[in-house]
Amino acid sequence: MERTEIADIGEFGLIDHLASPNETKNAGTLVSIGDDAAVIDHFGKQTVVSTDMLLEGVHFDLMYTPLKHLGYKSVAVNLSDIYAMNATPTHITVAIGVTNRFSVEALDEFYEGVYAACEKYNVDLVGGDTCTSLKGFVISITAIGEVNTDQFVTRSGARKSDLICVSGNLGAAYLGLQLLEREKKIFLESPSVQPDLQQKSYIVGRILKPEPRADIVDWLHENSIMPTSMIDISDGLSSELLHICKQSKVGCVLYEDKIPVHDETKEMSLEFNLDPTSCALSGGEDYELLFTISQTDYERVAHHKDLSVIGYITDWEEGAVLESRQGKKHLLTAQGWNAFR
Repeated sequence: MERTEIADIGEFGLIDHLASPNETKNAGTLVSIGDDAAVIDHFGKQTVVSTDMLLEGVHFDLMYTPLKHLGYKSVAVNLSDIYAMNATPTHITVAIGVTNRFSVEALDEFYEGVYAACEKYNVDLVGGDTCTSLKGFVISITAIGEVNTDQFVTRSGARKSDLICVSGNLGAAYLGLQLLEREKKIFLESPSVQPDLQQKSYIVGRILKPEPRADIVDWLHENSIMPTSMIDISDGLSSELLHICKQSKVGCVLYEDKIPVHDETKEMSLEFNLDPTSCALSGGEDYELLFTISQTDYERVAHHKDLSVIGYITDWEEGAVLESRQGKKHLLTAQGWNAFR
């Protein structure tokens, strides 16, 4: 395959090259890539902004992460934060730092994933930056969204007797990561042994190509259900639920037998001698939505095939409690991802 060195076309040539497929989709995008800054009109709605960084060797491993998947995931995880505010993402900026081991063609693959995510979620890429990195691939993405006036949802609105809900299922991404790490180790020890991931496509897909839950936010809007608090699950269910409890100054009861876990996740956890509940509580990177609702909304949420009611909110003094399948109560602890550990 032909390799074009970034140095051969320069920074501005690279920006022009990477931006050439870019097309805006939102009427509110007044000025996009090509000027000193983008100009966005949200037509009277409130603006939501979130920024995330992904670092090679910390957040991703290029030995088993295809660049196209990485581009898609980099956008998806940022959009998830916007959806977690009950808002709709509309724009992103992408800043990258690369070493000279990356070619123009490699960055084309990465941006192919970026543009695929923008297309799926109707988001405009309106700016960013490129620079040299002395070590590894550095990605920083800012996501911008809109929400009707005072309709945003924070982590601080949960109240006593509210129900705790979660979308999808949990723990799959963590098990997918464990599987990829195991296969990487085997490959490094025996390069002739090819990994067989066909039977584990679900959990591998959850770690390499997560999808933000736009469908759940749309459904909540369509059914006039306003969560009292909400957060996306990037660091693990226990960590995120404790964030809600701390910000809302409440306690909670979480039922182990209500936590949704996919069959493939259960099978893989047993193969690794891990407890499926522990993986769901502490695994992270599922990018599902965790939210609380008033009890009056229970019937509608309970009939949604991809939503689970997993507990309820209590007084702050009662603490955060996990009730096991055997009926025993344990203090809920945060053992999920810690960026500085």
